[in-house]
Amino acid sequence: MINGRQALRFRGKRITSQRELILRIIQEQGGHLGADEIHRLARRECPRLSLSTVYRTLGLLKELGLVRELRFEEGYSRYEMLGPDKHHHLVCLGCGKVIEFQCAHCARIHRDLGDHHGFQITGSRVELLGYCAECQKRREGR
Repeated sequence: MINGRQALRFRGKRITSQRELILRIIQEQGGHLGADEIHRLARRECPRLSLSTVYRTLGLLKELGLVRELRFEEGYSRYEMLGPDKHHHLVCLGCGKVIEFQCAHCARIHRDLGDHHGFQITGSRVELLGYCAECQKRREGR
């Protein structure tokens, strides 16, 4: 997979310290971060970084195919690195926790559905909604 520096250079984009910092934060944190969270973490190293720079950089990284924007139930976007692994998400409706999972059956189902309907599937997004173990305990304790 092409790295962030290579993708920026290949597309003729400047490699700035802010862009590298934002990419590194998403990689190190494992994704599923909102722009506000990325901004908060980045300001530890770059106190003058603006939230608008974070949003512009996320837009560029999406355009370059380095990150994916995820919109879950809570109504705001989260971002994760795009990679070779195909995964889906369990999303907690209580606390917003996101758990990644892989499903070998999904690939087969997608292939079968595409064949059956003459449809070329180029991607998919599976989100299963419910409550994590901690939120289940809290709900039972009401």
